[in-house]
Amino acid sequence: MSTPPRLPAYRQVANEIIERIKSGELQPGDAIPSAREIVDAKGISSATAARVLGTLRDEGWADTSPGRRTLVRTQAPLTQGASRIGMVRSGGSGLLDGETVEFVEARAESAGQEVADALGIQAGDGVVLRRRRYIDGVGVSVVSTTWVTAALAEQLPAFAEPGRLPKMTMGYIEDQTGRRATQQRETHSVDSVPDDVASQLDAEPGERVLKVTNRYVDQDGEPTEYAVDWHAPRRSWVTESSVE
Repeated sequence: MSTPPRLPAYRQVANEIIERIKSGELQPGDAIPSAREIVDAKGISSATAARVLGTLRDEGWADTSPGRRTLVRTQAPLTQGASRIGMVRSGGSGLLDGETVEFVEARAESAGQEVADALGIQAGDGVVLRRRRYIDGVGVSVVSTTWVTAALAEQLPAFAEPGRLPKMTMGYIEDQTGRRATQQRETHSVDSVPDDVASQLDAEPGERVLKVTNRYVDQDGEPTEYAVDWHAPRRSWVTESSVE
């Protein structure tokens, strides 16, 4: 049985501080140990301690204040769309540590052109929407709205009910119908937040924010759901992947 490679000293210390932030021991706006304090506590070089702080800033956990102290960032990174699906399929809840999801509303309506095109139906056809908002230690991070066709909604009785779907909409559709999401198209843009969403997002009506749309297709190439996520102002979208 092989021994996992030991992490570099800067990474070990950075991970320890990140865990303190995740646990709530360090709150947004709190001072992170200075380079000198890290040197004294960990017995590492000043260059390594500086790299610890640089790593925390680079990965979105910290900012440097005007007084040159490094503080826990008040705007948390976001995880949405395909990232949440991966969390669910690996057995997780689809939520980040310390994050909650709050049901806002569900209702039937006539599909607008954007929703109709995504679901492969005609504008004006019946659809059902479900809206939630995600909340973390900073506040509301995302207001997410998902649409399914009226025909599919008939097979999804819990879709329009308050409360969290244990496997999100994607997993619920699969469990109820056997239609497994096999393709996902994600689009990022900056747009004016609608008035009815702004009040839920703690944003100003018409404020320009990040809009992310997701369209999911099943194993037969048929659309299953369409979702629009409006991201709170002053948040950052962070992705990380291996470079081949």
